[in-house]
Amino acid sequence: MASCAVRGGCPSDYVAVSIAIFSMILLIVRSTFPFFIHKVPIAKGSAFWIPVIQVIASFNFLLAIVMAVNFLKYKKSHWWLSCYVWAVWLEGPLGFGLLMSCRIAQAFQLYYVFVKRRLPPIRSHMFLPLILLPWVAGAAVIHEKKPLNYRCHFGTYWTIPVVCLHSLYVAVLMGFTRAIRHIEFRFDELRDLWQGILGSASLIGVWVFAYILNEIHDDISWLQVASRFMLLVTASILVLVFFSISIAQPLLSQISLRKREPLELKTMGQVLGIPESGLLLQREQAVDIDPNEPLDKLLLNKRFRQSFMAFADSCLAGESVHFFDEVHELGKIPIDDPVRRIYMARHIINKYINAGAAMEVNISHRIRQEILATTDLTHPDLFTNALHELTQLMKMNLAKDYWSSIYFIKFKEEARMRSCEHEMEEMRGYDFSPRLSSVNATDDPFHQDHFSRGFTQHSHASYLR
Repeated sequence: MASCAVRGGCPSDYVAVSIAIFSMILLIVRSTFPFFIHKVPIAKGSAFWIPVIQVIASFNFLLAIVMAVNFLKYKKSHWWLSCYVWAVWLEGPLGFGLLMSCRIAQAFQLYYVFVKRRLPPIRSHMFLPLILLPWVAGAAVIHEKKPLNYRCHFGTYWTIPVVCLHSLYVAVLMGFTRAIRHIEFRFDELRDLWQGILGSASLIGVWVFAYILNEIHDDISWLQVASRFMLLVTASILVLVFFSISIAQPLLSQISLRKREPLELKTMGQVLGIPESGLLLQREQAVDIDPNEPLDKLLLNKRFRQSFMAFADSCLAGESVHFFDEVHELGKIPIDDPVRRIYMARHIINKYINAGAAMEVNISHRIRQEILATTDLTHPDLFTNALHELTQLMKMNLAKDYWSSIYFIKFKEEARMRSCEHEMEEMRGYDFSPRLSSVNATDDPFHQDHFSRGFTQHSHASYLR
């Protein structure tokens, strides 16, 4: 026990390493499940790369603990096995520091979007390196001063500033979370933030406790083994509870590993509970479509919009129609419901407006910048100018070909069939007087069981008269 307590390789060490490996496997499965199993399109921008960075930082963090706290037996004969590589750089700026910075960047986005109701003034790919700078500076100072001993432990003089740096980032994350705690989120953003705060605070507490035990009671072998076992297991739990999909991609949070039923991907409108979002009413009355009417007026008809969208998709130019459809759904959300309007507006911006978006629409630079620089994401006219531009493009490029396409012919045929069905339903609904007959009701071929009791009583009274 005494030998492995110093050099590593105790049975409990291998158990802790196995738990860490298992937690990383779960983390990778959790982060890739929607994309490989349900073939969800991969998002672009910070919605994709921030979760990826979190997975990489989690791996670095666990690996740094394993290598720096002597879980495995190995000789430090190469420079890359140095304590300063693992305990300083990989555990700090590239591990725990990067994890906390990603979560702070996400909380910063939520604060600006839902509290300030505008997009953040600085993009995530610039904000993340800025808040990571204190970790890089601290690691550089420690690497220069070289305060670590042969067991990769700090002295008492360096322990306080290291713990304070860890605690500072937890406090900053807690500050942003408190600022948005009053927002009634539709997904699990707030819960995930509090989980991250609780997990990181617990890890710091365990880390300090384990450090004190290792430094003060270095002559007690079992205590050293138990303390580092607690440290790695706590870190393994942290990386699982710290990872969040709901903050970066809210729709993906609806996909759970526990759901075994066939998945039907929902639109943002359906998830937000927008009335009749994505639905076609079967008994909707057919409406005559006049090609001479303005296109934006015709697109207000749900069935026509679906037919026109299918035609545009067949021409590989459906982005404008999809954009029109989702902006139309946004218009159904009341003005006094800012949270749902912000969700929908943010979804539309990420999907259609941002440069390089999955379905980026062809609008002018001026209109695009007006939307991205808006001071109110809930404004009812946020996308009005973009709709005007895209409607003109659709009118010039798609509408003329649509009127002569098989899609319009099919649409007219379906409209005619629905019109006939509607007329037949009206005919069935007419009230007819029951035929008088001297034949008994049970033998009367004209007797109808579906007549109401009111009709039967009326016939009996007429017969008596």
